[in-house]
Amino acid sequence: MSTPAPKIRVLVVDDSALARRSISEALSRDPAIVVVGFAADPYIARERILELEPDVITLDMEMPRMDGLTFLRILQEHHPVPVVVVSSLTQAGSELALQALEAGAIEVLAKPDGSASIGEIARQLIHGVKAAARSQGRAARALKVAAPTAPAALSYAGDATQQRLLLIGASTGGVEALRYLLPQLPTNVPPIVVVQHIPANFSRIMAAHLDALCPFTVREASDGEELRSGVCLIAPGGFHATVNATGRGYRVRLTQTPPVHYCRPSVDVLFRSGAEAAGPNVVAALLTGMGSDGARGLQLLRGRGARTLAEAEESCVVFGMPQAAIKLGAAEQVVPLQRMPQAILRALTEAPQR
Repeated sequence: MSTPAPKIRVLVVDDSALARRSISEALSRDPAIVVVGFAADPYIARERILELEPDVITLDMEMPRMDGLTFLRILQEHHPVPVVVVSSLTQAGSELALQALEAGAIEVLAKPDGSASIGEIARQLIHGVKAAARSQGRAARALKVAAPTAPAALSYAGDATQQRLLLIGASTGGVEALRYLLPQLPTNVPPIVVVQHIPANFSRIMAAHLDALCPFTVREASDGEELRSGVCLIAPGGFHATVNATGRGYRVRLTQTPPVHYCRPSVDVLFRSGAEAAGPNVVAALLTGMGSDGARGLQLLRGRGARTLAEAEESCVVFGMPQAAIKLGAAEQVVPLQRMPQAILRALTEAPQR
């Protein structure tokens, strides 16, 4: 008889008693998770961490005595523990949450409030905590250090008339993976559409961060926008993004149809639309993330002649999504993130499969 897996032990750090209770109730819905303690500020959290040795911490960003971002940086330096940021959807909260990902947080979630059902909050929190518990020691953290501040972009000599299209999907660990990958692509890169699992409002801040790093334009997608060379569009949180063929190229459409794999945006939705609209003209990359979103879509793309890549386990924060695609035979290449920019450009310059 097999021994039951140990429960994931969670410490909830938030100055709001209501938020602590909501998070605890949400996590308690999953029998694999147990909330072992609470802390109203980072100073109390420091003592609780030493006393309780949690597997994962949920962390608010805006707290008294010490803000969450400062605490996270200290924690990652002296006592690394996987952290899930649970932040408000304000401008300031979103900015801090994205900085937290840069500082070592595994996941960013929207703070429960009256606009979201407890069922939705529970699923998101459970997913985030389990992803953090399964994270591979922040495999991508070394990449952040290795990536130059202003990288010299690789060159691209492809023919703009070929109507090539680059589609990228990612989830847990994906924000940092994108921060490493995208700045190394050249100014004249073919149109890019990215689906990153991230809450509404955070996606706009993420796009602005990436735009400051990249040699081309990065912005949140608008419905009906034409895809252009040298422009990367990020799917807004809360909206599916699809690509549609036009007489001259492609447009992006945004919808709020039901979530797929509990996700909106969904990588599968983007990849399937790419298979229909562009088929062999697509190069698609599936990066780090928990679950299986994107695996079936990547399989469909490969079947339509697209060039398909999956991130290798060694550089993934969570190997779930690429692993699911690899098991389906959907990935033409399995590439660590360090070599992903070059692999993408080679695939873009190769003749499309027919």
